[in-house]
Amino acid sequence: MRSRTELGEFLRSRRSRITPDEVGLPSSAGIRRTAGLRREEVAILAGVSIEYYRRLEQGKQQRPSAAVLAAIAHVLKLSEDERRHLTELSSSRAHEEAGKTQQRRASRTVRDEVLRMLDVVLPYPACVLSRSSDLLAANEPALSLFPGMEEWPPRHRNTARYAFLHASARQLYVNWADVARGVVAHLRTAVVLHPGAPDLHDLVAELSATSPEFTALWQRYDVRVRTNGRKVFRHPAAGPMTLTYEAFDVARSDGQRLIVYQAAPGTQDYDALLLLSRRPSSPAQAGGENAARPDEGGSGPTVGRRCRPADLAEWTGNGTADRDRPNGPRRGPAPGASAR
Repeated sequence: MRSRTELGEFLRSRRSRITPDEVGLPSSAGIRRTAGLRREEVAILAGVSIEYYRRLEQGKQQRPSAAVLAAIAHVLKLSEDERRHLTELSSSRAHEEAGKTQQRRASRTVRDEVLRMLDVVLPYPACVLSRSSDLLAANEPALSLFPGMEEWPPRHRNTARYAFLHASARQLYVNWADVARGVVAHLRTAVVLHPGAPDLHDLVAELSATSPEFTALWQRYDVRVRTNGRKVFRHPAAGPMTLTYEAFDVARSDGQRLIVYQAAPGTQDYDALLLLSRRPSSPAQAGGENAARPDEGGSGPTVGRRCRPADLAEWTGNGTADRDRPNGPRRGPAPGASAR
């Protein structure tokens, strides 16, 4: 029944934002008890019976046709992401999956082929996130991009949690309100794509209990698939910079995404981005089975640090696995050596 409840909640949230004037209806005299459009107004405009639409919002009408969904989406002026979300909520698969209890948590292991991509894109910050935005792997520029993230225990590192609960986030993101809305809209979409996922459920419950801002945004029921965008940073070490990002779905994973931030070479933003790879840094684990392994030179420019399947709590600094690999990451100079 969960997806049916979600469907009704989603439809109610969308029609509450559409005024009669926007769809060519005269405004009613007096005070409207319903924010936005009434059920019957949506039904008439979509060409379905009032009873049918009422049952749809109540979760009693199963699997509406594509034509009905298209008509409702047109009336409610849904975006492309919202139309996909509506279709997903209405699908038979969503109803079947929502009726099951999904006990399995998402895998936190990142394939070696994906880890190598973190080196390929250097000096751009790149990281791998789980379906619930856990930070599973990151190259050094990406870990540096989020000041204070590495102070958290590896299993606690999560970009959604960081945005709402870390003290540094509101100083880091110049457009924090936009970032926060995007984070919540993405989680709303992920909850439907992965019904019953315990990692998503736990994260939403935690943020709802600890962040009033998250709770307010969650109740808005905005949805958005985060595939690309732009973020404005005020970084304490690199200074102000505006970076674009691209998100790529990782094949054969439990909803993992590879995120790459970038700026055009020759710009001030690019120069600031380069500073993320040059700070003195300490060993830090990205999380789970994938850890950021420090260069075998210690301090100095960390040009190619990437996450490796290793537990840095036990790492002594004498590992040789990467050094013997023909395509291993580029490294900074040894202690006392000058950077070339």
